Amino acid sequence: MADLTLTPPQSAPKWNHSAEDILKLTKEAIQKDREFMDRIGKLPKDQCNFETVFLALANEEAEFDNIAEPLAFYQNVSPSKELRDASNEAEVLTRDYGVEASMRLDVFAAKQAAEANIKASGKKLNDEEQRLVEKMLLEGRRAGLALPEKERTELMGLKKELSQVCLEFSKNFNEENGIVSFTLEELKGVPNDVVSGYTKRTENGKELYDVTHKTPDIFPVFKYAENADTRRRAHESYEARLSINVPLLSKALELRRNIAALLGYKTWADYVTEVKMIKNAQGVEEFLDDLEQRLRPVGLREREVLLALKKEELTSKGLPFDGEFNIWDYRYYDRKFIEESLSLDDSLVKEYFPVSVVVPVILEIYQSLLSVRFKEVKKEEASTWFEEVQMFEVWQEGAKDETGFVGYCYLDLFPRASKYSHAAVWPLLPGYQLSSGKRQYPIAAMVANLAKPTPDRPALMRHDDVVTFFHEMGHVFHGLLSKTQFARFHGTSVARDFVEAPSQMLENWCWEPKVLEKMSSHYETSKPLSADLIEKIVKSRYVNVGLFYLRQLFFAKFDLKVHVDNKAEDYTALWNNLREHISLVKGGKPGPGQGSFGHIVGGYDAGYYGYTYSLVFAADMYATVFKKDPLDPALGMKYRECILKPGGSREETESLKAFLGRPPNSEAFMKEMFGTEASTAASL
Repeated sequence: MADLTLTPPQSAPKWNHSAEDILKLTKEAIQKDREFMDRIGKLPKDQCNFETVFLALANEEAEFDNIAEPLAFYQNVSPSKELRDASNEAEVLTRDYGVEASMRLDVFAAKQAAEANIKASGKKLNDEEQRLVEKMLLEGRRAGLALPEKERTELMGLKKELSQVCLEFSKNFNEENGIVSFTLEELKGVPNDVVSGYTKRTENGKELYDVTHKTPDIFPVFKYAENADTRRRAHESYEARLSINVPLLSKALELRRNIAALLGYKTWADYVTEVKMIKNAQGVEEFLDDLEQRLRPVGLREREVLLALKKEELTSKGLPFDGEFNIWDYRYYDRKFIEESLSLDDSLVKEYFPVSVVVPVILEIYQSLLSVRFKEVKKEEASTWFEEVQMFEVWQEGAKDETGFVGYCYLDLFPRASKYSHAAVWPLLPGYQLSSGKRQYPIAAMVANLAKPTPDRPALMRHDDVVTFFHEMGHVFHGLLSKTQFARFHGTSVARDFVEAPSQMLENWCWEPKVLEKMSSHYETSKPLSADLIEKIVKSRYVNVGLFYLRQLFFAKFDLKVHVDNKAEDYTALWNNLREHISLVKGGKPGPGQGSFGHIVGGYDAGYYGYTYSLVFAADMYATVFKKDPLDPALGMKYRECILKPGGSREETESLKAFLGRPPNSEAFMKEMFGTEASTAASL
């Protein structure tokens, strides 16, 4: 066991900033960085080398991010509007400055001179240092520094405007707080423990229940409300909740088209994918088309089954059947099909996953598998941004002194007003080697929105929530257990179409019988899931998998199409038409759903395909290495060494080869999805 009385060698950050602090510290960091860049830009050519340019830039970049990243994080989690606004403003300043800094010709010239001098001197760099040089030079070219001055100035203006538009979109996304209201009769079928958590009010003598657009509130309406009109209204409200973002998305796409054209790329998608595993937009198109071709017949068969279920239910109630499979029918009949074909009741399964049990057990599983230990910091000693947030020190298993320290982790698990509304992990500080030779240790924060306790039940997690939690903890450990020389390669700083693969692989644990037994405990009896229930949960994994992945493909194809087209169109019409065609569901009244597609401004532009693309690697890693014994710490250590430790310090295919003992292939993925070992057309 690790000695958890040890004191960490690095203090945790203090979350006690005022709005004034946030802006003051950000401005100071920008000024310091600008002065640093001035010095680099003025270096005589003969004094430009690896240490004076590349290493100095890497260290300064890390120091700047160490200040800016935590300050920009407040906008996602702070209960104070004043702090959120200041944080958002600080990020605008940081992003604008980032555009300016990326366009400095003098610094780019220093990098080019340093590279030439390194070659001339015959200096040997290690692999990660060589990668740093290559990436920094490529950045300059991608930033447009080879362009004439007029185009560079235009480009800088476009990039700053794009940054502002994306930030405004994200701010609206985080602060959305709309509701849709129903009577108790209209909510018939929705579990009582969910309904009891809704805000109840009286209007015109009628009792109404306010349903927010947060996942724990509205998704049970989609899944359980017997009244199709209730589900339709919930869908239309959810779909239109961010119509304010529609013009912002159109503007962002126009700016991206202009930037790509200035930089000489055929499309924005080609620009984005150049630095990913897939390399170009054509590769993405081929991958998605191939997958759609395989999924479509599967999805059509599944839709027929669910339509028959709909007809049967409506006929039994004496209601008319319209022959349509609507989007608000999908989650409802998918759930009914699983309940009827497997006798699996999602709300019953939920009773076995109280948050107070599941969270510690998942942490325990990860600790055992990856040979680390979590030590919760007492509330009175922990500095956090909200009183419910848990803070942990993370130590190496068997740590005897401070060298066994791994980093810090925060868990912010429950919904509240104006908090980021999904589940995600923020790598607040990277780990890397300081110029002193010592190490900076990483800090990761997981933000989620698990259901809160209700008057008659503790906080319970659906199995879906358990899978999501397991997935996000995968990102946390990628951030904690990476060990690179440079901050820019740390943890999840890998190609965007690989970043989800480690976490997707870890989702498999949530479908393993012995793991399900270990992390379940009925909230009243404390008994684990029975073998019968576990078998049903495992069988449910690939039920209606065709329709599920066709929905994912719709998002990916919308994202790709808007980033390969070279002229604007009606994106609301495109959103609705594409969804109907690809997802095989009728959409009803066309809604501006693209306004809530946060990924498209949050770093997954021309990159949503990556969620499915990386599943190929996830399936291969699990089937090849972990399937035989998913809880074996020796395999966990191999995973740490080959996948987590290198982060982005080498090509992702190299990490995969080291872990798998061969290049990756798609056999496991195809077998899992379709029961076949045929390969996809996508080059891996």
